[in-house]
Amino acid sequence: MPANKSTITGGFWGAKQSVNAQKAIFHQWEQLEASGCIDNFRILAEGQAGFRQGWFFADSDAYKWLEAAAVILPYNPDTRLAEKVETLISLIYKAQDTDGYLYTYNQIHFPGTRWVNLQIEHELYCHGHLIEAGVTHFECLGEDRLLAVARKAADCIVTDFMPMGPRHTPGHEEIEMALLRLYRVTGEQDTLAMARAFLERRGRSPWFAPALLREFISNNRRVRQVEAEKQVYQKAQPGQKVPPLPPENEAVKPPGIGLRFMWNALTGKFFQQHRPVDRQTVPVGHAVRFAYLETAAAMLDGMTGENRYLPAMSQAWDRMVQKRMYPTGGIGSLPVIEGFGRDYELDPETAYAETCAALGCLFWNREMSQLTGDARYSDLFEWQLYNAALVGMGQSGDAYFYNNPLSSGGAVQRRPWYEVPCCPSNLSRTFARLQEDILRYQPGEVRIEQYITSQHDIDGLKLAFSIDSGFPWQGIVRIRLQQAPRESLILKLRRPSWATEIRITLNGAPYEALHQEDPGGLNPAQAGWISIQRVWSEGDLLAVEFAMPVRFIRMDDRVRSCRGRAALACGPLVYCLESLDNPGVELFGVRLDSASLETRFVPALLGGVRVIGGRSTDGSPLTFIPYHLWGNRGPSLMKVLIAVVNMD
Repeated sequence: MPANKSTITGGFWGAKQSVNAQKAIFHQWEQLEASGCIDNFRILAEGQAGFRQGWFFADSDAYKWLEAAAVILPYNPDTRLAEKVETLISLIYKAQDTDGYLYTYNQIHFPGTRWVNLQIEHELYCHGHLIEAGVTHFECLGEDRLLAVARKAADCIVTDFMPMGPRHTPGHEEIEMALLRLYRVTGEQDTLAMARAFLERRGRSPWFAPALLREFISNNRRVRQVEAEKQVYQKAQPGQKVPPLPPENEAVKPPGIGLRFMWNALTGKFFQQHRPVDRQTVPVGHAVRFAYLETAAAMLDGMTGENRYLPAMSQAWDRMVQKRMYPTGGIGSLPVIEGFGRDYELDPETAYAETCAALGCLFWNREMSQLTGDARYSDLFEWQLYNAALVGMGQSGDAYFYNNPLSSGGAVQRRPWYEVPCCPSNLSRTFARLQEDILRYQPGEVRIEQYITSQHDIDGLKLAFSIDSGFPWQGIVRIRLQQAPRESLILKLRRPSWATEIRITLNGAPYEALHQEDPGGLNPAQAGWISIQRVWSEGDLLAVEFAMPVRFIRMDDRVRSCRGRAALACGPLVYCLESLDNPGVELFGVRLDSASLETRFVPALLGGVRVIGGRSTDGSPLTFIPYHLWGNRGPSLMKVLIAVVNMD
């Protein structure tokens, strides 16, 4: 096993990674082919007959798929997948302009045109995902061909944008993260400087609203031109039909949301362009954009040691968790804006809670944990991973949710693909590299952040150990040392905010018992670390048992539609009522008797699941399943927040 290697070896996440590697990644390729995304590169690179298909940012979906495949291949060698990776890399290599520019929308429809509508058309976003794919391919497979493509793209961006000012910043943040990841690999100072410049220029552009209106007009004109070209093509080529995009995702829209979107956009908040980044203390605008921006700011702080953005990020994180986040950890309460509403504007039915927004939060929490060492960030990472993110991919790996409401009357269903298919490949690349999020280490200390069945070999510490985890169904975790240094070593275990009782044994003997009050809600700030310092020996067995009673996550009374309601949770999982398990129950009027709750494991349900059983106040039996599993059995009704009698 290579130096400093972590591998997920089984358990809950081992099964998820298997589905990701054996089903999801191939399903996504089929959909990328069927939707014309891969053909767009063939048209540009090889002159293949056809008409470019999909949104102007479709390239990014291919790049995220490529990144996921690059992570999967070392752990799951598969010639079929390797061939698809090579096919896509060859197309990318041929499609890239000599100076590094690659954006099929412009190259095919508007040759010679670049960087026209930066706030809207996602050019830099697409280049960012291309660069990330190149970095990941190099890191995971040790090949530099795609890395060379990434470096050329970055050089093009540095050349074109370094002399520019605040107006020349991306509307959809992503390139900042990509440039910083590339800098970690290459050490090129220009790359670091460009990422810093994009962050520093943000929110400093005068007359943003008039400039944005000009972009909307330009974008609409360009879209109409492409549509006209499509009509001409279809008439001239009647045998070659351009397949329509899949339907857009379903979302319940509150009144006046169109006007709110326009105000959000024109004030710059939608794009996080309303003020400089180090003064953005309130999460606003498009939730994915916000999370990507914060991730990049945390990355830059970590690389430079300046902590320029940390004070504002800390305030924004606290505000998000306390006032603008759902009990599932989902963020972004408003459709159309696909982002944040006002404080406590958290209606469960209109909740957008985009899957990609949850993933963006995972990235941000990852960087904040590394930057600060504070357990709250890895604690929220766990909560969002099991609830807000995991719900996005169905059990079979070929059906997805784009947005994730906390109440559904049946309109929201899992689909194999979407008009904007940003979530599937984003999920796959995140799940594929989850082993990298289990622990952090430094001389003399190992910090276990996630309890996932895995194997870890850290040559720098002369340490090897395994983790056997029962999460999320059982709270038992066993850590067994196979190799240990001769010196004293601190092993730090995350104390989850939800764990009210923790018992630790070392080599079979009681070591410590801890108790903390139920936080009464979602409160990752209550998380902490359990530090065990000793000279460890080969064969040492550390067993940790986290109690997993049923808990209530109460909604703040300022969320007017949810007064007296709560979500049920057990361990790291939020639960919901799904109509398929509760025949005859009126889900949207049910009242739960809090004294009736119990848990049981049902092997035959959804592949084996721990359910919560209870009764309504009228005596009807109720079965709650984990929120991330709803929608896997066809159309259904669903509800997370329930009226509870005698909650206290």
